[in-house]
Amino acid sequence: MLERQVIGRLGCHANGETYIVPINFVYRNNAVYGHSGNGKKIDMMRANPNVCFQIDEIIDTFRWKSAILWGVFKELKDEERQQAMQGIIHRIMPLTDRPGEEPSHGISEDKHGDIVVFKIELTKVTGKFESHEIG
Repeated sequence: MLERQVIGRLGCHANGETYIVPINFVYRNNAVYGHSGNGKKIDMMRANPNVCFQIDEIIDTFRWKSAILWGVFKELKDEERQQAMQGIIHRIMPLTDRPGEEPSHGISEDKHGDIVVFKIELTKVTGKFESHEIG
């Protein structure tokens, strides 16, 4: 399921506040890779790198799967950063119906390194599903 999805929800907690936000991601080598401009989620993950990540596949009310994963935020630098960014671009850009437009946190603005590229090294996974035939 992690390899099929491209949008998940990242949960972080710092300074007594919990924050959940959708992100684009790529799954590889037991880690979730993402990118973001500097802001609230990056500040919170820097303050407390222990995060939660959730994905789902929903066909309808009676046919769905959901997974919750826990892990540790790590900011990427140098070659690892470049490789992760390329993986994100190759996974996400073909899925847009407007390839000429920039995605959120515009990937092209990364020319100056303004984008934070990160990975969540996964430590725990749990999941649930419902699969009822309607008939």
